[in-house]
Amino acid sequence: MATVLVVEDDEFVRSAIIRDLTGRGHAVRSAGRALDALREIAHVGPDVVVLDLGLPDLDGAEALKMLRAISDVPVIVATARDDEAEIVRLLRDGADDYLVKPFSGDHLNARLEAVLRRARPGAPSSVARVGGLVVDADRREARLDGAPLDLTRREFDLLTYLAARPDRVISRKELLAEVWRQSYGDDQTIDVHLSWLRRKLGESASRPRYLHTVRGVGVRLSPPAES
Repeated sequence: MATVLVVEDDEFVRSAIIRDLTGRGHAVRSAGRALDALREIAHVGPDVVVLDLGLPDLDGAEALKMLRAISDVPVIVATARDDEAEIVRLLRDGADDYLVKPFSGDHLNARLEAVLRRARPGAPSSVARVGGLVVDADRREARLDGAPLDLTRREFDLLTYLAARPDRVISRKELLAEVWRQSYGDDQTIDVHLSWLRRKLGESASRPRYLHTVRGVGVRLSPPAES
């Protein structure tokens, strides 16, 4: 799954795309204007951008050129203009793919998966995604629903280890050995770090969303249950 920035000024269309992509497990952010989108790209760093051309503040083609000046994030252009010459120009200006409106959710998702595969050819990804939680081990960055998490080094290491093994119950002994690099120690140290991590994920032990304690066994990181 990916963090997707949807740039679309039509509120109805934007809401429909967000609803569909969120239902497929993607973390979705949105913008209705080109300049707002550029700020999102600079500060959040989405995995892929869906860019409408008919924006109120800047022509989409111009927005694409400005975007390419600050980022190499994959861009799928969404356009109502089924004009071959224009589409060729957009691809040459830096678009990775395009969709002609109207399009289905299945069509958009297939294009998203395709550009993401091309963006990460062959190599295993250092990015773990569990629901709206994205953990980039190489860049040592974590985001929850697109918002950056301010984690200590140990909190990040703990979250990274759990996120790389979603839905698996990890024992405290394993966490102590693999995260703390100790063969023995106090379980309370792990419990304290889990408590701090839960707080930053906006949850508690009594009302977990991602971190679930399995009494007498360990802890499991899983995506939140759909409401």
